[in-house]
Amino acid sequence: MTMLIRRRWHPGWLVVGILAVLLGAAVFGENGILHLRRLRTEVEALHRDVQALEAENERLSRAIGELRSDPAAVERIAREELGLVRPGERVFRFPRSPEPSRSP
Repeated sequence: MTMLIRRRWHPGWLVVGILAVLLGAAVFGENGILHLRRLRTEVEALHRDVQALEAENERLSRAIGELRSDPAAVERIAREELGLVRPGERVFRFPRSPEPSRSP
């Protein structure tokens, strides 16, 4: 007599399979943990960029205020950046030293 051994199907395997799929989706899915970590890193980088831009904005605002209220600041910029001089002043220009050439 031949005996047929029937394997019983266990619902536990179904639960394990479903849990594995849910765990995979929670880690690797579109809204998973890895995606969340990438987004947090991006948010931190954006916060640093915003802080740097706010500092630059503050510096520029101070410079604008100084230029509006301080005639000496306007004169300094006119002399340094535009090369302007007062009547009767002499300007001495010295050539810049050449940069050392880089030979391969």
